[in-house]
Amino acid sequence: MEKQILGLHHITAIAADAQKNYDFYTKVLGLRMVKKTVNFDDPGTYHFYYGNEHGTPGTILTFFPWKNIGQGKSGTGMATEIAYAVPSGSLDAWKERFSRHNVAFSETAPRFGETGLSFSDPDGLQLQLVVPAAEDARIPWETAEVKADMATKGFHSTTLSLKQIDATAKVLTDIFGYRLQSQEGNRYRFVTDAVANAGIIDLLELPDGAPGKQAAGTNHHVAFRVANNADQMEYRDKVLASGLQITPQIDRDYFYSLYFREPGGVLFEIATDNPGFTVDEPLDQLGSSLKLPKQYEQYRAAIERELPVIK
Repeated sequence: MEKQILGLHHITAIAADAQKNYDFYTKVLGLRMVKKTVNFDDPGTYHFYYGNEHGTPGTILTFFPWKNIGQGKSGTGMATEIAYAVPSGSLDAWKERFSRHNVAFSETAPRFGETGLSFSDPDGLQLQLVVPAAEDARIPWETAEVKADMATKGFHSTTLSLKQIDATAKVLTDIFGYRLQSQEGNRYRFVTDAVANAGIIDLLELPDGAPGKQAAGTNHHVAFRVANNADQMEYRDKVLASGLQITPQIDRDYFYSLYFREPGGVLFEIATDNPGFTVDEPLDQLGSSLKLPKQYEQYRAAIERELPVIK
């Protein structure tokens, strides 16, 4: 049986202020802080993981909150929008919640028969809440204020803005096993049948679009999901056979990663399900303490002095 890409694993973005980022995603959106760790290459910067109770692939949004990084700009050559699936009938509750928390939002014109709300996080990262055409059966993380009848289920989709889509589409279809499902204007929807959720990639073709500038409020990379290391290495071979360059396997403690830049300029990652987020914390304590990659543990005191305290 041919190995399959299992939709989205996680998406990583950039923030400027760690506390504002934490407050927005846990207190306004109601996500769980699944893991509080540091950037592998810059241990003086946090790496936050937000998701559902278990940190299930397809629900995980991660951030590098770099102090004083400056404002980024969405544009071509990057992922420009992240959409979460929400329950049918929940959009009015979200409108009320956003109004109460002073989060600007707008109703989006239906895309492929689906309705939603567009909004931004404190750094300007472009987000959407979408009521999927087919019911999303994933069990969400609930908080005291964000209950299951409105809580996000995990990713619905992400949008890649590109000057020209053909080469990127070829990566999705010929390497990752996606197929073109539909087109509306200059938006092309690609889906995988390997998973029921978090399996949609929209390509937005903008021939005259300005390139993006990666900094606060922009996406860093998009990670696709594979079941295990063996499947991952098969995809490494496929990427190399296509003529693209890809990194060796990198141990990220909670998954193993490969990185390559697709022809449109977006950084793609292929990430494994294993070993998961409970390797260093029990499920009921996920995200409750600072976890460091083993090479930095001896510097814990200095790192903790440098990192801002999150309340």
